[in-house]
Amino acid sequence: MSHRPDPSAIIDNRARSVGAFLRHQLSPRSELSVVSAYFTIYAYDSLRGVLDEAASTRFLYGDPEGVGVVDPGSSAVKEFGLADNGGIALQDVLSQKPLARECAAWIRDRVEIRSVQQSGFLHGKLYHITSPSGKTSAVVGSSNFTVRGLGLSKKSNIELNLEVRDPTDRNTLMAWFDQLWTDNGLTEDVKGQVLRELERL
Repeated sequence: MSHRPDPSAIIDNRARSVGAFLRHQLSPRSELSVVSAYFTIYAYDSLRGVLDEAASTRFLYGDPEGVGVVDPGSSAVKEFGLADNGGIALQDVLSQKPLARECAAWIRDRVEIRSVQQSGFLHGKLYHITSPSGKTSAVVGSSNFTVRGLGLSKKSNIELNLEVRDPTDRNTLMAWFDQLWTDNGLTEDVKGQVLRELERL
């Protein structure tokens, strides 16, 4: 009897995307830990069905300059940094405010946000999930928490991420994350700052 080979552990937003991985692995009451340089309300919107059901999310900005700048390399309105599509049309501007309010409500209720205090210190990306039963899953690589980075748009980035399949490695990644998270000399709470940026929209 032949066995189907496991799909590749590589997630590059072509055959597999980080967004699809999160949708599949995040169950109600899961705990999500993320390291990313950027965060967009549009990525939240695309994944809100699973993010809103997670028990908690810890988001660690890998670069302090990412706080309040929600789309890297965009030619769109820089003071908001919210364009995943290369520009913000009038209808997008009008829809930002309610989406920003909904994202802010999610952050207030279920999200903790910290940032490293030293620019250029942490460049890696991590998505680590712990289910209510204690089962873990994780992806490490290059994908930021943006629509393009997570493979949630027609013009998504080609990324290079790896699904971490060894449970010992997943536990080691969680210990690494916790060590950074609890180091007050290295990281600081920036949740209030992010909420203020959202309120400006």
